[in-house]
Amino acid sequence: MLISNTTPINYLVLIDHIGVLHQLYTRIVIPQAMFDELQDEGTPPKVKAWVAAHPVWLEVRTVTVFPDPSLALLDAGEREAIRLAQELEADALIIDEPIGREVAKRLQHTTFRAHPDLYRLFLDMYAQRQDGLVASYA
Repeated sequence: MLISNTTPINYLVLIDHIGVLHQLYTRIVIPQAMFDELQDEGTPPKVKAWVAAHPVWLEVRTVTVFPDPSLALLDAGEREAIRLAQELEADALIIDEPIGREVAKRLQHTTFRAHPDLYRLFLDMYAQRQDGLVASYA
């Protein structure tokens, strides 16, 4: 089972590669706060549409564990992603923010760190796809 916060989901949807998460992990869970963030006013329309009609392999869960004061400096999505990973004993947790990764490491969770160049590559691929230069692999 994989828990993710907002940014990785956002960029994978934008470049039509969100399916890679399901290929790697059959169960992908996101916290309710992250689901809400993915529907915010500033979210790209493509991401909002995907979230509104998300596939069955994506599960949205409400965190039920008590708040952890050591997570107070994180945003709601990261806090809930870490708490949900603890609650569900997730196999992996994807967090892109450095401080969130540090807190997750301290709490003994597996994290995937995406290098900024990877995000730039994803954005370049998205831009090229918009221009019709790259095929989609959803």
